[in-house]
Amino acid sequence: MSNAVLALNSAAIEKMKAHYQSALTSKVPPGGIFSAKPPGCTITAYKSGKVLFQGPNAETEAAQWGRIPEGGKPAKSASSVKSHSYSPPPNVGSLSLIGSDEVGTGDYFGPMTVVAVYAAKEHHPLLKELGVRDSKNLKDPQILEIGEQLKHAVPYSLLVLDNPKYNEKQAGGMSQGKMKALLHNQAIRKVLEKVQPAEPEGVLIDQFAQPEVFFNYLKGAKKFQASNTYLSTKAEGLHLGVAAASILARYAFVKHFDLLSQRAGFTLPKGAGPAVDEAAAKLIAAKGEGALWEYTKVHFANTDKAKAIYRKKFY
Repeated sequence: MSNAVLALNSAAIEKMKAHYQSALTSKVPPGGIFSAKPPGCTITAYKSGKVLFQGPNAETEAAQWGRIPEGGKPAKSASSVKSHSYSPPPNVGSLSLIGSDEVGTGDYFGPMTVVAVYAAKEHHPLLKELGVRDSKNLKDPQILEIGEQLKHAVPYSLLVLDNPKYNEKQAGGMSQGKMKALLHNQAIRKVLEKVQPAEPEGVLIDQFAQPEVFFNYLKGAKKFQASNTYLSTKAEGLHLGVAAASILARYAFVKHFDLLSQRAGFTLPKGAGPAVDEAAAKLIAAKGEGALWEYTKVHFANTDKAKAIYRKKFY
């Protein structure tokens, strides 16, 4: 069994807990903050700041949050490391860049959407006027309003990985991290083709894994070619291109989510909390267990919870 240990600050641990919301377990050891079981790995975070990863995918999961050290000593968290070789420059906000971001990775229902946007510096004033900013600070009605205008204002590429295809890839052994990396890569390549002969000053990706892990995911794929490639967490706050990509990705996610609700015959909740478990149980009762493949990310812990609720309430 592989093992990895990271030392994270409290903010990073809370971010990690939110990321693994769908895989959280009810059993937390003494001194623990949370325990989660994503595919192939058991993760336990402690109040001391240490996070233990155990299982076949331990190193892959740990690498998303910090550098895995040699000799087994805890590494510094990604949030405590100020920069790496792919960190954007201080003036990144003023550059003509392609920004990319994804939405839907933590939602049980609905697809994963990835968008890349070319935000040339001359378009920055227009993007600001349209209200482009971090989509996490916008409600869905605002997202839909801005997205309707934004999709006509900038060159972009949208990729939607629907639930059946997502489940097929995951069942075949592909991690969610690799899915994201491949989709980002493809979306960026498509935008680069669209804007030719213009040459963006670089590409900025909202970082979801350490650079070496991200580029390892792209081995064997036709990688995008850019003069500069930057990766940063919270990149939507650094450049309007990533903020615009985040809004358009959320816009597409909400649209697809609404269509799923129409097909289900009732409003599906977002996220991966208890309301989602109840809704999934209702879906099983209405359409059968096989419907989960069409509507959800079946490897999430919500699947077992929904089946248990169904057996208790409907069976």
